[in-house]
Amino acid sequence: MPADLAVIGLGHHGLPLAQAATAAGVDTIGYDTDPRPVAELAAGRSPVDGSLTVPEIRRMLSGGFRPTTDPAELGRVRTAVLCAPTPLGPDHTLDLTAVTDAARALAARLRPHTTVLLESPVPPGTTEGLLRDVLETGSGLRAGRDFHLAYSPGRLDPGSRTHGFAGTPKVIGGLTPACTESAAAFYGRLTDKVVRARGPREAETVKLLETNFRHVNIALVNEMAVLCHELGVDLWDVIRCAETKPFGFQAFRPGPGVGGHGVPVDTVGAHRPLRLVELAGQVNERMPQYVVQRAATLLNEHGKSARGARVLLLGITYKPDLPDRQGSPADEIARRLMDLGAAVSYHDPHVPDWRVRDLPVPRADSLYEAAAHADLTVLLQQHRTYDLQGLAVKAQLLLDTRGATPTGTAHRL
Repeated sequence: MPADLAVIGLGHHGLPLAQAATAAGVDTIGYDTDPRPVAELAAGRSPVDGSLTVPEIRRMLSGGFRPTTDPAELGRVRTAVLCAPTPLGPDHTLDLTAVTDAARALAARLRPHTTVLLESPVPPGTTEGLLRDVLETGSGLRAGRDFHLAYSPGRLDPGSRTHGFAGTPKVIGGLTPACTESAAAFYGRLTDKVVRARGPREAETVKLLETNFRHVNIALVNEMAVLCHELGVDLWDVIRCAETKPFGFQAFRPGPGVGGHGVPVDTVGAHRPLRLVELAGQVNERMPQYVVQRAATLLNEHGKSARGARVLLLGITYKPDLPDRQGSPADEIARRLMDLGAAVSYHDPHVPDWRVRDLPVPRADSLYEAAAHADLTVLLQQHRTYDLQGLAVKAQLLLDTRGATPTGTAHRL
């Protein structure tokens, strides 16, 4: 059955796009080579990362959304959007294997007049280089003449109640002016504002800048957190005051580490490294170690050793109120605490099971009882369900890495 749109890659980028398209009345199929997410979605179940809830998935299905592993479906659409994952490789550059595989599957079935869009994070030049070559070689068609080709950076704030798909401007950059307008016509059905970049390279670099901007600024406040602790300065009060400045400042807050799918890229192909981003990555990567150091010091100050101490970790996901653990610092923090001889347990309403080094970590059923029993409780993520004031009363010793507890009720990062 023909469809208006094929979303290729049903991960944290592809699913919200498919949801927005279906809600806008666009006849949408979702293609993935992995049968597991396809089967879960077809059965109306939520994906592991929790990017969509069960009711949202069921509304998509009732709205006509069809998940599939059949590549033949790709030859029956007007628009195809590639949302394949691009994780960091060993050399700290983005791995484009999944994008290449997705492009080959589409190229073998690509029809004239189709609009092909890429949303995956990629190095500048990928759309008009690698992607164009794969599509033209596999289809015998020419980009910009026989089919439209453009790039649009994925812009998602998972779980946000204020920044939905429709209210987030969509940046697009086409291979030709006609490609840009074709992409604008598609995205104009889904979002309130479309921003035209000069071309694909500029649109690709938007994603690079936005991701690195986040990581560099988080690294700055993470370094400030370490400095302020040494100086005896309340950083959280400093930030509260600084963010009243109406210009030249944007508030970022420290934490136990930086998680999520938007990884910083400090090396772009054969080009020179981004030194500031590289340094920011080193700062952020040290934060789990710093959290463990602070935990051990707190225990020692209260007459306890880390060896044999009962440590409860609260919130092990990378973002509040979501089950997604991609890049969460909780795993490294747990490993380092275990190396010190601590007995680690956890509580997270969104994660029923957690394994570290292939061993199950005990899960606390009762939050207050577990906090009262633990020698140290460490808040890693402030889920909405946590009563932090009540927790501060129950816990023997509480380390708050998010600055979420009421002032004076816990030791803050």
